[in-house]
Amino acid sequence: QFQLVESGGGLVQPGGSLRLSCAGSGFSLDYYSIGWFRQAPGKEREGVSCISRTDGRTFYVDSVKGRFTMSRDNSKNAVYLQMNSLTPEDTAVYYCAAAPRGTVAPIAEWYKYWGPGTQVTVSS
Repeated sequence: QFQLVESGGGLVQPGGSLRLSCAGSGFSLDYYSIGWFRQAPGKEREGVSCISRTDGRTFYVDSVKGRFTMSRDNSKNAVYLQMNSLTPEDTAVYYCAAAPRGTVAPIAEWYKYWGPGTQVTVSS
């Protein structure tokens, strides 16, 4: 059974950091481009960061450039999102998703498998 599971969310103060993990089971993430998406209450889902399966290229939405870093560890079948200098605007449920194509485009329809999400809350 193909499954993605996110972890690492939580409550953090503004300016703090979190590292989200996305673990795959039942399939190898090597063959998939991975995206991190987020959805805040009352807002549409937003593509935050993506990493291509082919050459490791990455994409970051403008609001997180310079603060978030995405990486993958194929030996652990996992992908990570390091989030620094967090602000209350980063508060959302964060989802990882896998696309069976080489892409860094945060087009949700291209991503076949989705995790259940992990809550990130930035508040003092």
